[in-house]
Parts: sequence; C-alpha cells; structure tokens
Amino acid sequence: MLWAKFRLFMQRYWLWVAIAAGVCVSIVLPVWYMAGMEESVRRYIIGINVASLPWGIIQTLVFVAFLYLLQYGGGFAQFKKSRVASAQVNVRFSDVIGLTEAKREAWEMVQLIKDRAALKKVGGKILHGMLMIGPPGCGKTMLAKAIATEAGVPFLSTAGSEFVEIFVGVGAARVRKLFKQARQYAQAYGACIIFIDEIEVLGKTRVFMDAFGGSSESNSTLNQLLVEMDGLHDDDAHIVVIGAMNAAEEVLDAALLRPGRFDRTISISRPNLQERKEIFEYYARKIQLDSNVDLSRLARKAVYKTPAEIENILKEAALIATRDRRELISYKDVSAAIERIELGVAHRLNMTPREREMTAYHEAGHLLIVYLTHPTNDVFKVSIVQRGGTLGVVHSIPREELYSSDARTLRAHIKVSLAGYVAERLKFGVTTDGVSSDFANAMTIAHNMVWRYGMGEHGYVGDFTRIPENQLSDDLKEKLNSATQKLLQECMAEVEQTLHSETRILERFANELLKKDELDYDEIVAIFTEYGKPPKPLPLPQPVSANGDGQPHVLPAPLQGPAA
Repeated sequence: MLWAKFRLFMQRYWLWVAIAAGVCVSIVLPVWYMAGMEESVRRYIIGINVASLPWGIIQTLVFVAFLYLLQYGGGFAQFKKSRVASAQVNVRFSDVIGLTEAKREAWEMVQLIKDRAALKKVGGKILHGMLMIGPPGCGKTMLAKAIATEAGVPFLSTAGSEFVEIFVGVGAARVRKLFKQARQYAQAYGACIIFIDEIEVLGKTRVFMDAFGGSSESNSTLNQLLVEMDGLHDDDAHIVVIGAMNAAEEVLDAALLRPGRFDRTISISRPNLQERKEIFEYYARKIQLDSNVDLSRLARKAVYKTPAEIENILKEAALIATRDRRELISYKDVSAAIERIELGVAHRLNMTPREREMTAYHEAGHLLIVYLTHPTNDVFKVSIVQRGGTLGVVHSIPREELYSSDARTLRAHIKVSLAGYVAERLKFGVTTDGVSSDFANAMTIAHNMVWRYGMGEHGYVGDFTRIPENQLSDDLKEKLNSATQKLLQECMAEVEQTLHSETRILERFANELLKKDELDYDEIVAIFTEYGKPPKPLPLPQPVSANGDGQPHVLPAPLQGPAA
C-alpha cells in the first residue's frame, strides 16, 4: 500500500520533482565549474547567459505549449475538480434525513466496498455502478457523499455537462483522464468512487443515423464511458460509478444499463409526512424559529415538497422576518414564504369595489367546497391579495401524500374548480372571465376521466387519447364528449346545491376577506366551527415505509382566482 501511494505521488507530481532536481543541478554544477575561472571570464559568461535567458525561456515555452496541444489536447481535456477526501466530505448516513429505502440499498454498497477482500475470497465482485433517479433536490448528491464518507475511500465528483465540448475527442479524453485518476486512487486506497451528476447528458441513447454528424462527439464520449466501466484493463482497481439524474431511466442508452455497468438502480422519492417533519426540525435548528411554531403543521402544509424546497422556504421566511425587524421567525413568516415562492410577490391593484367583492365571493366559493366536500384536501389559506397574475387564491393541498386518485377525488377536484364560477353567479347573476383557468382545470380532469380512465357514463374502457383522432368514429367522439359535459354539469349542480344551503357561511367568508384580505387556517376553522362544522381530523405522521414506485401522483395546481 505504501509503495502504491508513492507511485501515485510520483505519477501526479513527477513534473515538479523533475523541475526541482533540474534547478538544483543547473545551479550547483555551473557554480562549481566557474569557481575555478578567472574573474573576467566568469563575468563574461554570466553576462552572455543572462542576456540570452529571456529569449530562451520564450522559445522553450512556445515549443512545450505546441507539443502539449498536439499530444494531449492541452487544457481542453482537463478537469477543474480533483479528488475530495472522504474526511473532507464528512456526510454521514445519519445526516441524510428520510430516504429510508434508498439508504438501505446504499448501505449495501458501503458494506461491499468495506468487505471487498471477503467478497473477493468467495469469488464475488464489487458492483460497478449505481444509478440514483429522482426529482431534483431530494438528496441524491448528499447520499453519494454519505457513501464515500462511510466507506472511507476517495471521492471524485463531476457532472455530465463537463464532458460536452465542441472539440471532437475532448469528451472521450476527459473520460479517460477521469478513470485514470480514479484507478490511481483505487490502487493506493483500495477503492474509489466516481460521482457523475446529471448523467443523462453523458449517457443518453446514441444516435447512429445522423445526416449531419453532430452526434459523433457524444457517441464517442459515451462509448469511452462504456469501455471504462466494463472494459479490458491491466489492473484490478475497485472503481464504483454513482450516477444521478432527474430524467426517466429510458433516456439512457441500453448498453449503459446492462449488468456490469450500472448494476443497481435506486429510486429517490419526495419525503413523506414524518420525513418532512424531521427535515423541518433539522433546518429549524439553523435559524431563529419561534418555539411556538408547530412543525407538524408545517409538514402537512408542505406536501410533496423536497428537502431543498423546505430549506428554501425557511430561508425565505428568515428574510421576511429580517425585513420586518424581528429576531424570531413566526408561523406567518413561513406561510408567507410558501406563498411567495409558489405564487410570487404580493402586490395590491387599484380594483373597483365591485371587482374586489366579486373576487372575494369567487375565493369564498372555492373555500367552502374544499372544506365541506373534498375527501382528501384541506384549506390552509385564502387570500384576495394579488400574486403572480391572479386576483386571489385558495391554498389547498392534500392532508397526506396521495399517489393515485379515485373517481370521488377527481370529481371533488372538478367541483372545487367550478365553485368560484357558481359563487359569482349565485351572488351577482353574472360571472367574469377570471373563471377561465378554473374551467380549463375542470375540463382537463373531466376529459381525462372519460377519455382515459374509463369513468364515463357509457362505460367505455380504454385510453382513447392513444388512438389517432381520425380513426375514432364521429359517433364515439360525440358520446365521449357528451359524457364529459354531463360530468361537468352534474358536478356544477352539486356545487350549486351546497352553496345554496350554506349561503350564510359564504356571505361570512366573503365579508371577512373584504375586511382582512387574507385568512389563515386557524381563522378559517374558527369561522366554520361557529356554524357547527369542525375540521376533519388530520392524519398523524406514520413510520417511513416503501410506497410503490416512489413517485407521487400529480394533483391539480392550487386554485387561483380571476386572472389579473
């Protein structure tokens, strides 16, 4: 091991050693030789050499530069980053919050690296590669750092974009240099980890029929990566490649995903309710958060948020508290931060009293239908303050993570979208063009229920959007469109019945919005409780468990009021 480290040192710093030795020899020998000369001769020789020295240095530098460019591609094939020692990374598995299933699989990789001698004794080999796929900001890079720290081996970090250049052959040269460096560290320290972020840039499917030849550079770069990961080498260095990406696995070349290259795939999902609470607790320790803030409540409000988004929310809340000259961050600061990030900065328009009143009734309609009829969603805030091009908004999110939606939930989404339109018509007899985004949302859900999910009245089964429209009969399209419109009419009738029966509550919330502009969860619940309608029980945080494919079902966006 010591000899390997010495070889590694000489391979990386031989040039500096040679320069130091050359300088010593070039100074000691001339001084010794000229010591026996006459004074006049010695001055003459020194003068001639000093006068010609600058020109000789310039000629040498030009010659070496051209030689280096011709032989090695110059600085184009160099990397900015070098090895990161595992002690400097200093990220433990305990620092990675959540990701229980992903950490379990990653820990197996750590054990294989640590027990490589025992593994070799039974004829096994360390996995060549591990691919981490998931949304951005969910902790893929941190998990890779934790693997390097726990395994105690060198860690080389790079990104797929660093291999992309306009110069032909540069990408492949960089791959060769990266793996050459990794083998040197692996020989010296027993193993080495290469982390390639955004690997889809480097490993996307090769194009072989390119009329203009623009894909030849990316193909050669990927081919070099394939050879380096599972090719013929004269050493037995243990190199583990960890790739991370946000795109779907199908974008990668099939040769990169075969056994012997990326042997294992880990899905990194968004944190669940309990994990979000732990993430809030972790980042709350770094800021001056009011001790009265209920982190469980924040975790419920941040459904589907990634760890990076949660950190950003608390940072934005700290900025809001600082602008208001307060030393403690309150719950309202965090709530305002979520709204600012999702909807934009609040600004007040010079609205007419009637337009402002119509907006208040519009948002009150959304609010009532969500609170009273929605089976999965709850209201955390309602506002008629203008944000991001909307005149108002109802901040509605699921009470817990949902990965699919049944017909009852989808119908509830439609009813909530239509509630603003019904409320305007119920109070004023007319509506505004601000309902367009609500109609678009309702129409999209109803269309998908009938055309894609088999939830129409005629009982047609299948995804008819997969069939070219010119191959569908006019009669079938008419029936499907009729079922879509009937579904919308049924939902609107149910909304009208609910708002008619709860007119007093609708009027109350509209008046409260006109007075205060915004109502938080506690204020909303207090008003509903006055009318004998307490809130539905909130789910308790559950232990971490695996959830299917780990990808949350995408629900409709927060309901927005009339467009500004």
